[in-house]
Amino acid sequence: AALREGYEHFDPRAYLQNNYLPPRADFSSEEFVVPWKLRCLAETFATGEIHGHTLIDVGSGPTIYQLLSACDHFEEIVATDYLAVNREELGRWARGEPGTFDWSPFIQHVCKIEGRGEPWQEKERRLRSRLRRILPIDVHRPDPLGSPLRPPADALLSAFCLEAVSPDRAAFTRALTHSFYLAGPARLPVVPLDAGAVREAVASAGFALRELRVYAMPPALRPPVDDVDGVFFAHAQK
Repeated sequence: AALREGYEHFDPRAYLQNNYLPPRADFSSEEFVVPWKLRCLAETFATGEIHGHTLIDVGSGPTIYQLLSACDHFEEIVATDYLAVNREELGRWARGEPGTFDWSPFIQHVCKIEGRGEPWQEKERRLRSRLRRILPIDVHRPDPLGSPLRPPADALLSAFCLEAVSPDRAAFTRALTHSFYLAGPARLPVVPLDAGAVREAVASAGFALRELRVYAMPPALRPPVDDVDGVFFAHAQK
């Protein structure tokens, strides 16, 4: 109940400003966290091992950067989020409405990483055309989408929704006051994780860990909007 109450104050625009503008979204160097995340995704999807008809993005928030490399390998992208305000933000971007967050620097950077010489506008068009469903989700329910997706998804992607892989409810509850991030007036708890906890959670969920990358957040990228020490990127197979 406390977690839900906190999310009632979530401000998508404040969240985007805190995390997806400079200094964190600085594309002048691979040492910054956003280029690191985009490269992790691009290199993993470039292997060609992750592909199919449908990909579900679990807990999309108001962001689309995590889908830029994925959209080349799936016919349909299903975005999901608990909050209506985030689903509305995604819908406005998917429809190309004016005034939405400018993701063009992210798209341009991904096209540069992928090195195919593709105009960034074409990737933007392709993602919009394949982002066909934006659904509500509650990752704490046994059936997070309310009913099974038909046909079943071929792959799952989740960025900054690691609460869903907490090893148990008691550990999640104990951790609630230990870590946080801000999104406007909302101060939201986050489960603190280290590499060992990520490995354990992935294994206990029945996945084989293919790759785990770790990014240590440098002091210059630690504004007082959260207490993040680093970022994990995990590629796992079930």
